[in-house]
Amino acid sequence: MTTIDQRLQKLRARRSGADRAAAVATDQQIEILRKQVLGEAYERRAGGKPFTRYALGAMQEVDPDYTRISVETANRVENQLRQRLAAEGLNTTYRLQGSVPLNVHIRGVSDVDLLTIGLGSLYYAPAGVRAQRGDYSPPLRDTLVLLCDLRRMSEPALRAAFPAVDVDTTNAKAIKLSGGSLARPVDVVPAVWWDTVQYQLSGLEHDRGVSIYHKFDNVTIDNLPFLHIKRVSDRDVVAFGSLRKAIRLCKNVKADSEEEGTVIGLSSFEIAGLLYHADLTALRAGAQWELGILAETQRHLDWCYHHPAEAQALMTPDGSRRILDTPEKVTALRRLSMEMDKLLRQVAREQNAVLYLQESPSLESSRRAVEQLIVQ
Repeated sequence: MTTIDQRLQKLRARRSGADRAAAVATDQQIEILRKQVLGEAYERRAGGKPFTRYALGAMQEVDPDYTRISVETANRVENQLRQRLAAEGLNTTYRLQGSVPLNVHIRGVSDVDLLTIGLGSLYYAPAGVRAQRGDYSPPLRDTLVLLCDLRRMSEPALRAAFPAVDVDTTNAKAIKLSGGSLARPVDVVPAVWWDTVQYQLSGLEHDRGVSIYHKFDNVTIDNLPFLHIKRVSDRDVVAFGSLRKAIRLCKNVKADSEEEGTVIGLSSFEIAGLLYHADLTALRAGAQWELGILAETQRHLDWCYHHPAEAQALMTPDGSRRILDTPEKVTALRRLSMEMDKLLRQVAREQNAVLYLQESPSLESSRRAVEQLIVQ
C-alpha cells in the first residue's frame, strides 16, 4: 500500500472515530462503524487522484452529528458535577474551550475541554477600571485554596457520578474521563475567572480570561480561550470559511506526519495562530476554488519558513504571546512547511499534465496549477 493510500485510510478512521472507538460507549462504537461503512462526500471526489482527495478531505469539518454528541456529553458531565459540588457547598459555572467549540477538531471522537469554573473568588487585573473603582469585594475564600478544593472535590465526585468510566486524575491540569457510559472523552479543567483589563472595560465575556489550576505545582496558568475562539471565528467569517479549512488541513497533515515518524511540535492553538496571519484575499478565493486553500496554506508556511525573524514576531490571535516562542517551534514550523510543500506538489502533478511529467515541480508553478481549479 502506498503512503497516500495509508494516509487516506488514517484520515477516514480519524474522521469517523474508528481510531478511538475504544474510548466511547458501546452504542457509539456501533454508530461509528455504521458511518464508516457509509463513507463521506469527499471520498467520492477527485476520482483516481488520491492526493487531491486527501487534501480536500483533510479540510472538511467533522460530521456535525459527532460534534453535537461531543457537546452533549460535556453537558452531561457538567450537570452531574454541578449538582455534586453544589451539595458540598461549592458553586460552579461551565464553559467549553479548545478545538471543538472553535470547530477545528479533526477527529470524530475528540476530547472535549470542559472548563469547571469555581465561583466565590476570582483573579482580576489591578489596573482595570473596575478594580480602580473598588468594585471588587474581598473574596469569600482564598482563590488558590478554592482551586485546590475544586480539583480535590471534583475527582471523587466524577468517580461517583460515572462509576463505569475511566477517571484519570494523573494530569496536572485536567481530570480525563473516557469509556464506560460516555459517548465521548471529556477533560474537566478546574479554573476561576480572570477579569482582564479589557474585560473590566467592555464587560464582554470573550474578553474575560480564566486561571487554570496546576495540581502538582499548586499554581495557576492564565488563559484567554474565549478571545482566541472569537478572533479566529471572526476572521474565518471574513475568509468565507476557508481559515478553518486551512487549520484542519494543517492539523491532519501534522497527525499523519507524526504517525510516519516526523514530529511536528506545534499545538492546535499554535497552528491556528499561524494560519490566522495567512492572506485573507487568497483564503477567500478558496470558497470558490477549494484547492486554493492548499495553495495559500503552503505559500504562507513557506513564507514563515524563509522569513524566520518576521515569523517569530507573529502573535497568537488573543495577543498573549508570540506563536513561535521557542527554537523547537521554529523547527516544527519548518517540518510542517516541508510536509505541505510535498502535498502541494503531488496534488499539482495530479491536476496538470505538464507538471505530472516533473518529479518535483516548482512550488510557484504548483500553486498556479491548483489555485483556480474546481474539483468535482
